[in-house]
Amino acid sequence: MPVAAQQVHVARQPILDTRNQVFGYELLYRGSANAAAFSGSGQQASAQVIDDALLAIGLETLTDGRRAFVNLTSETLMADAGDVFERRQVVLEILESVAATPDVVARCQSLRARGYDLALDDFEPGSSAEALVPHATFVKLDVLALSPQLLTETAQRMLGQGVSVIAEKVETAADFERAKAAGCSLFQGYYFCRPTTYSATALSANQVSQMRLVAALYKPSVTLSAIEELLKQDTTLAYRVLRTVNSAGFGLRREVRSIREALLLLGLEQIRKWTSIWVLAGMNRGPAELVTMTVLRARSCELLGLGIGRPANDGGYFLLGLCSLLDVLLGRPMADVVSELPLDDEIRASLVGENNLPRRVLDAVVHYEQGHWLQAAALTATLDLSDDSLSIAYTDALAWTRALTRAAVA
Repeated sequence: MPVAAQQVHVARQPILDTRNQVFGYELLYRGSANAAAFSGSGQQASAQVIDDALLAIGLETLTDGRRAFVNLTSETLMADAGDVFERRQVVLEILESVAATPDVVARCQSLRARGYDLALDDFEPGSSAEALVPHATFVKLDVLALSPQLLTETAQRMLGQGVSVIAEKVETAADFERAKAAGCSLFQGYYFCRPTTYSATALSANQVSQMRLVAALYKPSVTLSAIEELLKQDTTLAYRVLRTVNSAGFGLRREVRSIREALLLLGLEQIRKWTSIWVLAGMNRGPAELVTMTVLRARSCELLGLGIGRPANDGGYFLLGLCSLLDVLLGRPMADVVSELPLDDEIRASLVGENNLPRRVLDAVVHYEQGHWLQAAALTATLDLSDDSLSIAYTDALAWTRALTRAAVA
């Protein structure tokens, strides 16, 4: 597992539009892996997010070029901490704890005049934050805290003032539909990665074949000859392999025409990872972010697996994360999905909820990605891993996923 120069605890939460495309990510910070919330000053928390995002991880890695929503307290707002970012990179999010004093209003006016976009976090209708609305680009409304009527009234009033509305704490599909009907155009929450309505339709023969291919790729004993035969059975994947190896990025002077030659050039690990993305993308019935999240989980689980002594050539923990959202991707119960796949018994049991070692690894990763710091730290402790193991794995996985997905769709 890679070694980080410092312990960094930055997670991200996606903000999606009405088409379920990622608009940006809110960056979250905690001072330690076992902190339920940041225990220092708000100024220190915001400043640390900025420092960690820019220096330790890299804003491009955290957001993949999309907008970063960075929380500002009154102290960091007045100190112009957001100036370290380019205007097009960020949305400066004014926390609900910031009182709308004349100085704060003037600073927000100045930031808008300089081209920065501002968001008002957890906006409460009728509060002092109303004075900041004329300078805001976005307001965030808590769909769980506001009645449907007040949500609609507030959203429509904001839209009338030229302010876009972000619905936050959207945890179910019903929340999403209610917020969209109210006039919200952006949505934050994990509604998109929760199972909703299951279809009784069985997996198609092609879907079963492709998932069996993915599972076979992660067997430690798999050979290139076996992979060649499996790929030849799926013309779409075979074409993508040949197209990838013949792309300009490889700089080959002649065209590669055989699957076997392509496999030799790409290598087993690249074929494993890219084929996984291609298969998941083809199956996905939801937002594209689901595939990104799935691959991010897979790499994070793989790195934690290495930390607890899982053999480097054993793809079981990568497969664990890769399959963790199959019920959402396919719209079918997880038990039904995994019953049709040639998975290791321990991995299959963990995916349907058994509290075994792989399940604790997966749960630790899921809690971390959602900013549930105490739960993530407690699970990490049961795995006999250091406090910073999760942050190191997640940070590595972010960079790895971004590089891999870009290469896979080239």
